[in-house]
Amino acid sequence: MSSTPPKTQESGIPDAREDRNLDQTLRPASWDEYIGQEGIKTNLHILLTAAKNRNQTPEHILFYGPPGLGKTTLAHLIARETRAQMRMTSGPAIEKVGDLASILTNLSPGDILFIDEIHRLNKLIEEILYPAMESGVLDIIIGKGPSARTIQLELPPFTLIAATTRISLLSSPLRSRFSGGTFRLEFYTDEEIARIVSRSATILGVPLADDAAMEIASRSRFTPRTANYLLKRCRDFADVRETTLDKRAVGDALTLLSVDTLGLTSADRAILRAIIEKFHGGPVGLKTVAAAIAEEESAIEEVHEPYLMRLGLLERTPRGRQVTPKAYEHLGIPVPEHLQTTLL
Repeated sequence: MSSTPPKTQESGIPDAREDRNLDQTLRPASWDEYIGQEGIKTNLHILLTAAKNRNQTPEHILFYGPPGLGKTTLAHLIARETRAQMRMTSGPAIEKVGDLASILTNLSPGDILFIDEIHRLNKLIEEILYPAMESGVLDIIIGKGPSARTIQLELPPFTLIAATTRISLLSSPLRSRFSGGTFRLEFYTDEEIARIVSRSATILGVPLADDAAMEIASRSRFTPRTANYLLKRCRDFADVRETTLDKRAVGDALTLLSVDTLGLTSADRAILRAIIEKFHGGPVGLKTVAAAIAEEESAIEEVHEPYLMRLGLLERTPRGRQVTPKAYEHLGIPVPEHLQTTLL
């Protein structure tokens, strides 16, 4: 049985906008719909309520943490709560000082400026933000050499909300200017992810049993974005196979995607197997592992290792990466004798 991809009415080609619009639809539209991050939600409620009572714009806010945990969603909810217009951009998109100056001077009073991946902002451009955030002014230098002069433009009151996955790359002067607070988003529990998946399934019009939602949650790497991605692929599987989306169908769909019961992908398992089979379980250096599986060092260090370490399958030691007995067991490989004492 063949499946016909969605098409635009005019061109006949698949419409990529449909999937993007779907992701927007799955975003929580209110604080009650936003599941998890209870501590952050409470602090934001106090911050926004206090600003509203004083008839002021909220102070600048910084969100950080791994990708897919809801930093952009929180920014959207703040805009809804304050009934403010939100202008969105990203660090890499602001290439010149003039780009940032254009954005800031076009803000209206009470607007929210959201900058994603702010750690990738050019340092020269970052310095323009300091007086804008602290004093509400924009310093512009006109001319060059001895005839250069500085003009100071007053900006309307605005709130800067920034998000980053690499807070260590932000300079101290910039971090200190987020007077509204710096909030770290935590990974979600399986129960929270299951609730998110059930809500998304309702929006998608997909009947989903509780045990099927928990099955997706247990393989979602503790991340809502990954959970919604897996749900959509399971929905596709059920549509094509003309089956209901129960726990068994979810398991079959995720197996086809090479996502195992712990949420490991084929790349995750390749890292563990390489260390076990080629380097006797380690310790082994990052460059050696990357060369062994033909993967970039940065991808291993930033994408795969954090999850493997969180599950207790991999350790970083002063001598290099080392696989744990739990990884042997998960892959169905006998645990070496010298590691068996660790299991006792």
